[in-house]
Amino acid sequence: MFLRPLLDRNPQFVQAAIELHQAGEIPANSCVLDLDTIESNTAGLCRRARELGLTVYAMTKQLGRAPGALATMTGGGVDGFVAVDMACARPIVRHGHNLGHLGHLVQVPSAETSEAAGLEPDYWTVFSENKAATAAAAAHRLGRSQRMLVRVFAGGDEFYPGHEGGVALDDLPAMIDRIARTEGAEFAGLTTFPALLFDASTGGVRLTPNADTLARAAEIARRHPACPQRLEINSPGTTSTEVLAMLASSGATQVEPGHGLTGTTPLHAVQELPESPAVLYLSEVAHIHQGVPLCFGGGLYVDPVFGDYEVRAVVAHDPSEISTEPVPVDMPDPAGIDYYARLHPSGRRTVAEGATVVFGFRVQAFVTRALVTGLSGVSDGEPRVAGVWNGFGDPVSFGASR
Repeated sequence: MFLRPLLDRNPQFVQAAIELHQAGEIPANSCVLDLDTIESNTAGLCRRARELGLTVYAMTKQLGRAPGALATMTGGGVDGFVAVDMACARPIVRHGHNLGHLGHLVQVPSAETSEAAGLEPDYWTVFSENKAATAAAAAHRLGRSQRMLVRVFAGGDEFYPGHEGGVALDDLPAMIDRIARTEGAEFAGLTTFPALLFDASTGGVRLTPNADTLARAAEIARRHPACPQRLEINSPGTTSTEVLAMLASSGATQVEPGHGLTGTTPLHAVQELPESPAVLYLSEVAHIHQGVPLCFGGGLYVDPVFGDYEVRAVVAHDPSEISTEPVPVDMPDPAGIDYYARLHPSGRRTVAEGATVVFGFRVQAFVTRALVTGLSGVSDGEPRVAGVWNGFGDPVSFGASR
């Protein structure tokens, strides 16, 4: 879905990835990042966010918590990072960056609460009084008072299956009371997910009912004596420069771009937005079976945001073949393991083992076994590998780095 925008708007990145892969510098089964473009995308989004008074916490799960991506996003001006889980939080802090938001989407497990408090997040989202109490106790033991966001919900809100959770609107005053009375805790604001969703029927983005729930919750909170002077409203989901004004108008104070910084929100697939495409998934032809080329898997994860669609890939033996027609791909069944995918070049075209295969995925590196490779210098015409990391942000020796 994102291959055509990638080829149209950042062809030099695709060419650089092919060249470096063919030189043995990029591993197959790799989410490849254009770090220069990520930094430029981040800087543009942050400028607009500042104009609107919004705090920007970047999401990095999609990019495997790669320290190269963290550094470029910090360079682009983010206020910190949102950790989807503790596996995100650790490399954020380990590499010297600000942990802006923890506990949302994934609540902190009980046995990891003390460790989480030691990471000193700006904000910690809780779904229940019990989670608030355990987080507060851990912070209090460290002599801290933790600012907490409460996730709220009401009838009619939209959740992805398995993402449900939070405090009902009717129970919000009691929840604020509990936090206000607890040592080590401060009530700071409210959150939901998703506040925005792509609307395939219009080709645009719409506020979800959850955003209205947040607004109603804010009215309740502002009547409470424990409400802070600045009530934080955290409104994540489908965030790019294009939607910042919509979020600010809905009452948001915090936004959390992820795919927006790599030009791969659903809106980027159908419109040309300020952010340029900055990520691709790279494989190579592993072998040919009865005339059918198969490429390595490991990161053949198609984010189901669009439903089913025909997957195509660029197959190239050198950068000059970037203009060849992308070939159809038979993706492995989601019920199986993605060892390989089958390629179907048309006509008399033949491909050889070792050819580079480039996909335009909306990547989610953290749920795959793919590596993450950062490229710098693409914008200057001198591309080089800045690092190779696994999905936990740990460096991996490969190629010239061995």
